[in-house]
Amino acid sequence: MPVQVVILVGGKGTRLRPLTATRPKPNVPIVDRPFLAYALEWVADHGMTDVVLCCGFKSDAMVEEFGDGSRFGVSITWVFEPEPRGTAGGLKMAEEHLDDRFLLLNGDVLTDMDLTAQVAAHERSGARGTLALVPVADPSAYGLVRLNDDSSVAGFLEKPEPDEIDTDLISAGAYVLERDVLDMIPPGREVSIEREVWPRLVGDGLFGFVHRDAYWMDIGTPERYIQAVADVLSGAVETRVLRRLRGGPVAPGAVVDPAATVAPDALVEEGSRVAAGAVIGSGTVVGAGAIVGANAVLERSILLPGAIVESDARLRDFVAGERSRVPAGTTVTGPLLVADDETLAAAGESLVAG
Repeated sequence: MPVQVVILVGGKGTRLRPLTATRPKPNVPIVDRPFLAYALEWVADHGMTDVVLCCGFKSDAMVEEFGDGSRFGVSITWVFEPEPRGTAGGLKMAEEHLDDRFLLLNGDVLTDMDLTAQVAAHERSGARGTLALVPVADPSAYGLVRLNDDSSVAGFLEKPEPDEIDTDLISAGAYVLERDVLDMIPPGREVSIEREVWPRLVGDGLFGFVHRDAYWMDIGTPERYIQAVADVLSGAVETRVLRRLRGGPVAPGAVVDPAATVAPDALVEEGSRVAAGAVIGSGTVVGAGAIVGANAVLERSILLPGAIVESDARLRDFVAGERSRVPAGTTVTGPLLVADDETLAAAGESLVAG
């Protein structure tokens, strides 16, 4: 039987303001589609098409964008939190829609983990819950998960001191759960699954599944958002966008001067214009209807639809909101995000983030 999927998308995405001042985080574009589309397409590619979305902040905009989910190959059931309920409280509100086994996902993550393999491991072990785990280069920055030899969870280590670190595994925000786990969640209040449910399951059916070769990133900061766009364009993470990019980085209907340069791991969208001498570098997206002036240089920069970059600008690690404008000769070294409809600075100004 196909596994149902619950995705938690109730957060406000405050660290991605000003982009999230006018749109919910799941609607923030990554290359050519809203961020949540990646999760929907990911689960659909694993044959999981019955999806419950638990949302709160700016939910009307999410419903308008994603609808019934058919555009992404899934069928969406919407659950609305009256106030923030946390990672377990939001799940509890979806209880009436769930069958015996389901997958719970954190909606802030971009990943290509093998969900099919994780579900199979869950079934083999007879687990009540199986946490997706990924290794990280700097374990000191995360809460860590310790495993026993049989892959059952031995315990959790929060904010470890250097001499305490004996694993590089962290929870990756994807959990296969049996329905009886829902009985451990009190209704009607905010509940953290990490703090109030997992510790009670240690020694009682909680296992881990390690995705050693998978891509995984929480896109909650400007730096990671910009990096995620670059990783999608380069193919560092396996997504459906790669199928589209096989046709080249310049979409039909875009106007790119022959004297401009476009990197192979960039995207110039339909209806946009790139003038002579401009350089569209790696990790850059020129959104629909955006304009790049003569001799402007963009590296790891995202122009949302209708944004304008005037001549001789130099931009790196930069995100321009819809219809925003970067005056001629402006230099930006980010990460820096600019709101929709904003003019960045006076012509010729130099800005360095941080």
